[in-house]
Amino acid sequence: MGATFIGVRHHSPACARLVAATISALRPAYVLVEGPVDMNGRLDELLLEHELPVAVFTSYRDAERQHASWAPFCAYSPEWVALTTGREVGAQLRFIDLPAWHPAFAGRRNRYADAEQRYAEVMESLCRTFAADNVDTLWDHLFEVPPADGLAERLAVYFDLVRGESTAGPEDAAREAYMARWVRAAVADAGDRPVVVVTGGFHRPALIQLSATSDSAPVDLGWPQTPELPATAAGGSYLVPYSFRRLDAFDGYQSGMPSPDYYQRLWDIGPESAADQLMAAVVGRLRERRQAVSTADLIAARVSAEGLARVRGHRHLARVDVLDGLAATLVNEALDVPLPWSTRGTLRTGTHPAIVEMVAALSGDRVGRLHPSTPLPPLVHHAEADLERHGLDRPGDVSLKLTDPTDLERSRILHRLRVLRIPGFTRHAGPTTGIDPVLDEEWSVRADDNRLPALIEGGGYGPTLDEAAAAVLADRIAAARGDMEQLAAALFGAALCGSGQVSDRVLHDVAGAVAAAPEVGPVGRVLAVVLALWRHDHLLGTAGSGTLGAVVKAGVERVLWLAEGVHGGAAPAEPARIDALVAARDALVHARSALGLDREAALAVAARIASNAHVPPDLRGAAFGFAWSLGAQVEPVRAVRGAFAPASVGDWLAGMFALAREGVLAANGVLDLLDELLSGMGEQEFLIALPALRQAFAYFPPRERETIARHVLARRGVAGSGRALLRLPIAPDVVAAGRALDERVDALLAREGLMGT
Repeated sequence: MGATFIGVRHHSPACARLVAATISALRPAYVLVEGPVDMNGRLDELLLEHELPVAVFTSYRDAERQHASWAPFCAYSPEWVALTTGREVGAQLRFIDLPAWHPAFAGRRNRYADAEQRYAEVMESLCRTFAADNVDTLWDHLFEVPPADGLAERLAVYFDLVRGESTAGPEDAAREAYMARWVRAAVADAGDRPVVVVTGGFHRPALIQLSATSDSAPVDLGWPQTPELPATAAGGSYLVPYSFRRLDAFDGYQSGMPSPDYYQRLWDIGPESAADQLMAAVVGRLRERRQAVSTADLIAARVSAEGLARVRGHRHLARVDVLDGLAATLVNEALDVPLPWSTRGTLRTGTHPAIVEMVAALSGDRVGRLHPSTPLPPLVHHAEADLERHGLDRPGDVSLKLTDPTDLERSRILHRLRVLRIPGFTRHAGPTTGIDPVLDEEWSVRADDNRLPALIEGGGYGPTLDEAAAAVLADRIAAARGDMEQLAAALFGAALCGSGQVSDRVLHDVAGAVAAAPEVGPVGRVLAVVLALWRHDHLLGTAGSGTLGAVVKAGVERVLWLAEGVHGGAAPAEPARIDALVAARDALVHARSALGLDREAALAVAARIASNAHVPPDLRGAAFGFAWSLGAQVEPVRAVRGAFAPASVGDWLAGMFALAREGVLAANGVLDLLDELLSGMGEQEFLIALPALRQAFAYFPPRERETIARHVLARRGVAGSGRALLRLPIAPDVVAAGRALDERVDALLAREGLMGT
């Protein structure tokens, strides 16, 4: 009898009704559905008594590519209705599309992304013809609101127009060739009985042609083979609970209809009652948010919506008729952005609060639930066992001491969940950089309906929390590329998760990212964090890590190379680049022998920077301090005298103090010279230098600043600790304002001849 092809729009109630009616009338031998062929052996699992929506989640990982995608189903999805109605009439059910991990789906996170979006020119022409704002409004006008009579013919014409004479891209062509093989095989096996084929409408014209013709080679009428994962890849498919919010185009969903709760009502009770319930849902939500909506407003909105429907030629109120009527009645001020249903995509910043609530009311809050016997990936069971074993499976606040081995393990479990973005686990306090000495953490554990879907999706990264988190962090490290802040955060995250060792590929990515970084400051930040973890973090298990050691070595080389390339005139000190030289110096002090760092080459770079007049003063001072702190033969008194210029001395000293403050305190003559030079400055010169000098001396901790103050007093024959010099009884800005006022008063008195002799 051959095949009957039904082209559908994904998640369309009208298409779902057509599919159900066709299958019920034909009672075919086979129902073939666009969907992942690797799920054919698990259709019984898919058709358990789940609470919809649910989705088939597919993950894939190999050395070159990582991919994740979803194929969602709700009660009014034509594909779901094809499966359930086909089972009711006794048909054989088959998915016929390539698996979601196949390269034909590369870059596509949703199997059912509407193909018509890729042919914008045709859609724009149709929207202009029917005076519709966008494809969603056009679809409702043509198919959801009109009578069902002639629906199949109208859909065929519509999808023929969308496809037109366009040649499919290589990805669609591969999928259509594969699906056509399934159709030919089913028709051959069915004999005189019909076959129903349900696919996206875009594919329908091509499948009709491909299924009716053959290549020059003989056609193989056997069932096509299901592609298998490459031996070097990991992945698979699992059912996950889904939600209306994730289905909603206004929340970023790539396919199908916006406002899923409205279309659920349209599927359940028809367009007239759905419009009534839609208006009631919007008004109820606005009233819950304490926005005044009177009965008169409701009547006015209804009248406005009915008028719009008549003008637009709608037999029943469509979704946009109701929304436009409500917006016209309830929003009295000018809108900063267009109404969301007049375009496609996520809500824009600046959308009116009442409009936001309208969209939320139409989206709904339904969340799917899997049947208890649904198989789950190993990660779900492993995570649940870990949480129960460590007392983290109950809501509450959790305080952890990282010095306690039991608490440390609990911390690692929580951090792995956080890396995998499993909801319900929030850290409020704890170490943040790898440098800070914080040894306690505060967490809260809360129940969350989205935890199971997130764990199932996280299962694509590995069977255990440790392996899955390590894989996610490896991807983040690879994706960080030149972003040193992200790289430092990912490496520190690996330490918190107890994943100090990562693969050679990731190690190569890290070293490459550091070696290509364009700015010295961010590289220094990464180097400081990684060096701290490599040196002494026995707590997190990263001390002596070969992975981190390689990053330290690459970081030192990059910091020195970038620092030597910095040129420019006098400019304020930049703490980030000074800190970068501090980190490189610390690496040479603490890791030179273990990591084979070249001290002599580093000292040669520092000498060139320190003597280059074209280098900013803070970096010249830091380079001098770098060499001094590493034991090079230098003359600090001569260097200080040579750098002493009011406009830049504070910046030069900031660099030197950051790297060699211990040498400044211990060396003979340096403090004496600084006291002499600063005391000899004129008032105007001192005021120019003061801000940078304050920044420079801030590198000394309070006790060392007290030592300097005591030395200054001793040079003047004054006894005392010097502590009084460190704390003005009045704020410095008040003193400065007072001095400025004194100067203005003195100038006024002098001008008027009132100054005393």
